[in-house]
Amino acid sequence: MLMTLIRRELLDNLMTFRFAAAVFITLLLVVANTVVLLKDYEQRLTAYNTATQESYQKLREERVYSRYAMDLIVHRPPNPLSIFNLGLDKQVGNEIAVYHAFVPTIWDAVKHGADNPFLNLFTSIDIVLVFQGVLSLLALIFAYDALAGERERGTLRLVLTHPIQRGHILLAKYISAMLCLLVPLLISLLLSIILLTTSTTISLHADDFLRIGGIVLTSLLYVSLFYLIGLCISAMTRRTSTALMLCMFVWGVLVLVYPNLILTAVDIVPQPNTQISAYHQIKQMWEELNREKKLFLRNDTVLGPLSRNGEDWGFRLKGGEYSFLRDEDKPSTLLYFYQSGFYAGKIKAESEPHVPLVQNYYGFHNREIVSTVNRTWLVRKPALEAIYVQPANLGQMLLKFSPVGLYDAATEAWAGTDLEGIQDFFSTVQRYRRAVVDYFYDKKIFESRQWFAADEGTADWDALPQFAFHRSDTDINAKRALPDMLLLLTMNVILFTVIMLIFIKSEV
Repeated sequence: MLMTLIRRELLDNLMTFRFAAAVFITLLLVVANTVVLLKDYEQRLTAYNTATQESYQKLREERVYSRYAMDLIVHRPPNPLSIFNLGLDKQVGNEIAVYHAFVPTIWDAVKHGADNPFLNLFTSIDIVLVFQGVLSLLALIFAYDALAGERERGTLRLVLTHPIQRGHILLAKYISAMLCLLVPLLISLLLSIILLTTSTTISLHADDFLRIGGIVLTSLLYVSLFYLIGLCISAMTRRTSTALMLCMFVWGVLVLVYPNLILTAVDIVPQPNTQISAYHQIKQMWEELNREKKLFLRNDTVLGPLSRNGEDWGFRLKGGEYSFLRDEDKPSTLLYFYQSGFYAGKIKAESEPHVPLVQNYYGFHNREIVSTVNRTWLVRKPALEAIYVQPANLGQMLLKFSPVGLYDAATEAWAGTDLEGIQDFFSTVQRYRRAVVDYFYDKKIFESRQWFAADEGTADWDALPQFAFHRSDTDINAKRALPDMLLLLTMNVILFTVIMLIFIKSEV
């Protein structure tokens, strides 16, 4: 009997105009959007490859190690799965310098490449966003008259004159409607995947298809939840017009009003005083470093007199040779030589005895900088968490009271475009910075002659540790998406139970 009911409901749904409209609208929007997003991804990938090559060439042109802070730059590649859910992939900076004098974070990154303003009007709409609005609306349209319509027409009373359980009626309506909604979902995604696989710029691996499978499963839970919301409204009302109006109201609140209201409320939350407190603590640490540098120079019998009385000393390139110079026009009390570094040339013979002293200073100076940065990071990290991460987490938590927030968070986690997925890149950059600093320590580069002069050998950039970034494994994406998927599943089960209780107790 259950299979008979499913076939009946399925045929009824397939013969309706709304099914044809659902297939046509979903295919049109998803395929057209995929084409635009694919073009945008190709442009971002080209910008990434160009920026990476330019940074590599600029670094190789530098002849001394002290210049690495200007050109040792790493770039974040665009995520191919951002076509499904753009998330933060395009909003966050994708270029950041690696330097021993600061710890790189997601908030220090800048963007490379020029965006196309015309394309940006369309590339902000990803596939998941289409599903959020279109499929949820279609699910409600399929559900609003499922019970109210049959009750209004009297067919429900006729069906119940047969020995049929009410639970079987609900189950048949649910299964048939989900099968109908599954058709546009799967066909549109299949066409999108075909477009991606035929593209020469995107290479999808087996893990990527597993992630796409996770997005499909999450989409089914999301569509199912909206269908059950509409079915619940249909079970509580006796007129289809009333059910339709209530469904449109609920859709507007859940999909349009509530998410934007939460994002606006989070944006206007006042920032904590953590920022001011952290700033003063970090400022004191750097002032302490400056005092230690001055003390180091004051105690040096050769360099000390050069840095007193507000005078600025350094090296000047004359005829291809470096020599000490005095410049009374500059008010700085630091040695210009220590601050700037050198590019090429030969150090003049009379200045050669002072080079070991300068090497000693650089060794001390850079070690103290690394130590100070490590101490300031202990203050800066929790401050950044309080200023940026906690408000973002608060917004995510509040959004999870809506199916849209759960769906968006879960699909972002599957695609790797969520905050944690983007943070994976910057965590890799921080580990790379530590590897570079350790390499400089091991090879004694900070205090080497090549740190500031290239007359007896240039910097060997090929021997530097190489940066490599790989997206997180599929199991990590699954762990991040699973809590939100479980919440969606729980809502589905609760709603179906509520509908069952309402339908069993209601009069036909």
